[in-house]
Amino acid sequence: MVVILIGFYILFPVLAIWLCFRYEFFNKIGAVIICYLVGITVGNIGIIPESVFHVQESISEAAVALALPLLLFSMNVRHWLRIAGKALLSMLAATITIIAVAFVGYAIINDQTPDAWKLGGMAIGVYTGGTPNLAAIKTALNVDSTTFIIIHTYDTFISLIYLIFCMSVAQRIFNIWLPRFSLVVNNSGGINGTMETEDIQSYAGMFRRRTVLAMGGATLLSLLIVGMAMGLAGLVPQSYATSMAILTITTGGIACSFIPKIRNLEKTFQLGMYIILVFCLVVGSMANLKDLININWSIMFFVCFCIFGSLLLHGVFCWILKIDTDTYIITSVSAICSPPFVPVVAGALKNKEIILSGLTTGIIGYAVGNYLGISLAYVFKAMLG
Repeated sequence: MVVILIGFYILFPVLAIWLCFRYEFFNKIGAVIICYLVGITVGNIGIIPESVFHVQESISEAAVALALPLLLFSMNVRHWLRIAGKALLSMLAATITIIAVAFVGYAIINDQTPDAWKLGGMAIGVYTGGTPNLAAIKTALNVDSTTFIIIHTYDTFISLIYLIFCMSVAQRIFNIWLPRFSLVVNNSGGINGTMETEDIQSYAGMFRRRTVLAMGGATLLSLLIVGMAMGLAGLVPQSYATSMAILTITTGGIACSFIPKIRNLEKTFQLGMYIILVFCLVVGSMANLKDLININWSIMFFVCFCIFGSLLLHGVFCWILKIDTDTYIITSVSAICSPPFVPVVAGALKNKEIILSGLTTGIIGYAVGNYLGISLAYVFKAMLG
């Protein structure tokens, strides 16, 4: 059973990518949501025994550790420093917003929820970066698996409501008091010198011999970084070991991105996202729909408060800073839902020019989310216990 389950986790994301590549209907849904939905379905129809829970947990943690460097290798820090400031300013506002909202939410539920400070750290990580940061901080802070699955389940469903809002009426509503988008400078170039997106078309050509060799080398380098991180983690007290490992992995990925030969390796970002699809499938299969029937109202409130509270407060910041509606929405989506959803929302807004800004700020969020989430969780704990 374990071998069959692992094979399913590895191979189904390939099918999900192919379906999105082949059929526009599935492409509109997106590979990430497909993997979540299929995982949730498989996990709740009774075919996966409870005895494999620890196998699922190990696969999910290994997937995050391996994917993080691959997602960060293609960063071009110098290019990002030259990007027009509106998107970065909006991302900064989004980051400040979620820190403030997460602290207020943590303070509200602190008396009702054990280890609420850990929820605050995970919220900051996931709503500045994405799912990889949520999983990484869960590991770093030794969050109970049941609590993690509950907050991840609530986050998945509330985020879907948020996305539907952003893709439907948000632009018309926020255009009332924010400036409309106008293209002043056409920023050329991308992460590797060309505009790189997470559109499903970007997976094309991954099986070319040269690309396979490049991805193989990148995978070996990622494994080396993970191995070094595990070694360094063994040198610190056990209570800080996982935090040290995750931060070392993040730092190693960013450091390698400064080396042009590594930064220019083909499809490393897509390979990292494929591994994240594996993670989404695994976590989806661990989600228990009973958690939506027997709702933990403190955690549900906290998730809703963080998502919609940060959306509104971020909008106030953008109004003060005179940031346009489309930039505000796309940076909010890249922060709250992570870069995979950027092209989908940009398409709904009928503005492909904002894709690069969304991806850029989103990947910056991947990079800083772990630092902010882990460090501020301990700050929250020190402030309110």
